Amino acid sequence: MNDAAATISSRLAASLAGYGDSPCIEFNGRWYTGNEIAAYACAIDDSLRLAGVADGATVAVVARNRPPHAAAVIGLLGGGRWVPMIYSFQSAEAIGRDIEQLEPAAVVADREDWTAPVIAAARRTGTAGVAVSLTSPTVELVAGIDRVSARLTSSGRDGSTGLQVLTSGTTGPPKRHPIPASVLDHTVSSVAITGASADEPPELMYWPLGGIGGVCQLITGAYLGKRIALLEKFSVAEWVRVVKTYGIRRCGLQPAAVRMLLDADLASEDLVSLEYVISAAGPLDPETRDAFEQRYGVPVLLAYGATEFAGSVCTWTPDLYREFGATKRASSGRVMPNTEVRILDPNGESEVPTGEQGVLEARIASISPDWIRTNDLASIDVDGFITLHGRADGAINRGGFKVLPETVRRVLVGHPSVRDAAVVGVPDPRLGEVPFAAVEAVPGAPAPDPADLVARVRGALPKHHVPVEVVVVAELPRNQSLKVSLRDIAAMYSGGPE
Repeated sequence: MNDAAATISSRLAASLAGYGDSPCIEFNGRWYTGNEIAAYACAIDDSLRLAGVADGATVAVVARNRPPHAAAVIGLLGGGRWVPMIYSFQSAEAIGRDIEQLEPAAVVADREDWTAPVIAAARRTGTAGVAVSLTSPTVELVAGIDRVSARLTSSGRDGSTGLQVLTSGTTGPPKRHPIPASVLDHTVSSVAITGASADEPPELMYWPLGGIGGVCQLITGAYLGKRIALLEKFSVAEWVRVVKTYGIRRCGLQPAAVRMLLDADLASEDLVSLEYVISAAGPLDPETRDAFEQRYGVPVLLAYGATEFAGSVCTWTPDLYREFGATKRASSGRVMPNTEVRILDPNGESEVPTGEQGVLEARIASISPDWIRTNDLASIDVDGFITLHGRADGAINRGGFKVLPETVRRVLVGHPSVRDAAVVGVPDPRLGEVPFAAVEAVPGAPAPDPADLVARVRGALPKHHVPVEVVVVAELPRNQSLKVSLRDIAAMYSGGPE
């Protein structure tokens, strides 16, 4: 095992052992001690040995936000393995396809996820199966796939360790991005920069464990020896329970979660412990941010990152918020320490002038000496603040005219009866692509008239921005990370003539 792998693995193993009988992970109101979480990890390791899986061989996890799965990720990394993450919130057939594509030596999954199609896929590849559960038996080999094939005994065993983390999959199938041990230290520092320490209230974790946000929180919490309050998924009631019970001071919130909390019209005292929240994983409208801050008195600090960077590229801090918060409401903050950012023209040939839009590239020394190109359109102002303007790969080419979906979306969400909106390009036989929109109505308010919404865009933007159709729905389709699924939005299009 190389030095970087040994460092992260040994630190995670030591941290997990260090909890002892102290609380480690809270789930559904019950605290699991460090010894209980370690027992899950040890039982998984014992099962892998019984199955003939070599030390250091790749073991995938069908990730759920539950204590056994958290124990699996920490334990497998602590044991020096590569750990690919597989989304649990997809069909059994899709999970099976992931297993066949990855060909890991073994897969750890909840007992309920070991369905017939998943078992059949593991049998075809020769992958061993380990079932975990909150109830007895808590860890066991799966009948019929309780032995790894000779071909996969040492699958992926090369002396290194790390994660293969899934992108969100909002625009297409999720992709796995490798995060080697050499990068995990950057991941920890990226999440811990807000001042996390072992003596603070627990980390409130509800971001999906299969994605970068959730796994960053988990690894950082374990690395620092923090307690973690784990939610299986976001709900206003559970989130408020944890905040009130443990006096949470700071936590991350996706834009959709900010809107849900605002709509819930909570008592201000429910959030009195919060010093601030950090909103990332998508655009948060300034109007929603303002309303949240005015209603609850809790600052909303924006941040921007990506799976490729294993953490944040830029963020607001409380000090920056106090100095610039009133004047740079749309910005996602300043660049993180040890990170460089540049904005290039669409062809990637030269940097654009300060304040102009272009494609964002970043270079983080601990990850790579090379510039990493994103698909995000951004600008940097004279004070070094970064503002995101949408996705370059989401731009709609309407007969030669460029339409940025976020530009149209911002007009739609300005309607008082619209809580959120999504805009995508759909095929058109004459123009190639045209914009189509779906809007989520404010609960309890009169549903907006699609014709009025089209007229609103027509009055605010050039005519090529006007959607060919707007549909009104009670809820926009979202994935486990609360991001809108643009594929599902496009499927709503009726396909009628422009």
